[in-house]
Amino acid sequence: MNFIITKPNQALKSALVDKINHKTKPLGALGMIEAVALQIGLMQQSLEPKLTHPTMLVFAGDHGIVEAGVSPYPQAVTAQMVLNFLQGGAAINVFTTQNNIRLRVVDAGVNHQFADNANLINAKIAPGTRNFLAEAAMTTSQCESAIEKGAKIVDAEIAAGCNVFAFGEMGIGNTSSASCLMSVLCGLPLEDCVGRGTGLDDAGLHHKTNILAQAIAHHALNQDDAEQVLATFGGFEIAMMVGAMLQAAASGCTLLIDGFITTAALLVAAKLQPNILHYCVFTHCSNEAGHQKMLAFLNVKPLLNIDLRLGEGTGAALAYPLVNASVNFLNQMASFESAKVSQKT
Repeated sequence: MNFIITKPNQALKSALVDKINHKTKPLGALGMIEAVALQIGLMQQSLEPKLTHPTMLVFAGDHGIVEAGVSPYPQAVTAQMVLNFLQGGAAINVFTTQNNIRLRVVDAGVNHQFADNANLINAKIAPGTRNFLAEAAMTTSQCESAIEKGAKIVDAEIAAGCNVFAFGEMGIGNTSSASCLMSVLCGLPLEDCVGRGTGLDDAGLHHKTNILAQAIAHHALNQDDAEQVLATFGGFEIAMMVGAMLQAAASGCTLLIDGFITTAALLVAAKLQPNILHYCVFTHCSNEAGHQKMLAFLNVKPLLNIDLRLGEGTGAALAYPLVNASVNFLNQMASFESAKVSQKT
């Protein structure tokens, strides 16, 4: 698919800044809330932006690299957690319910056949990727199909009235994929990109790093070919997320970016369409090793830093009230003139 993402027109910027600055507060007193309000106003080309039908898309997929012992958890946990999402028992269920965010779970490539469920989108490419230690995780055709399916999922949600998307994921082994994507696309040493994932001990971390180093050396890819890097090291859930992000931004929606895995997907999307960054709110800095460096590479500042490392989209769900507050303050807070409050002399 061809995605065309343009930088928001800046003609409205001075009017938005003026509106923000004339609220009943000292200049800049609401910090990043003001920055997000300006960003969303420019995205929507409106002095009165609105967030409608917020939707959390959680993409799930299994990873062949798990065969190499890079995770302390068995692959079966991916399917078990998807079932937990569908039964309403996971952290992401609690936080999306609390903040009135619609939750949609996407089977991008889980090694399990799920029964039909109104809250599950069946977009399965295959029952898990191949082991990228020996061969590319997916074919070019599979990668393109995942990207296209992600875009179509977003189109359906936009048609239902959504203009703000949060992204989450589930997939045992996907921190390995994200670490490789980060190392290759950012040109950073692998050691800066690999973390403990779901709880590896020191020996497990050493083994994981060695396995991923072998995989990167084996494939020896050009960092400028983002789609090939994605097909080689990615997961179906990551590739589908890339398509969803690109389509959401191309449609002028607000993107709430979660943690390490989600930001790895965004790295790929930004390599393909750099203007996507204008539509992204980075919700938090994960406690997973590498995420802080990933955010620094993108030159972005997250809203929260509260030691999260769960994934699922939990950071994005928790940060949504702040994003909503940025729009509400812009639309509802009085100006010095309307409140008849004297300004600084």
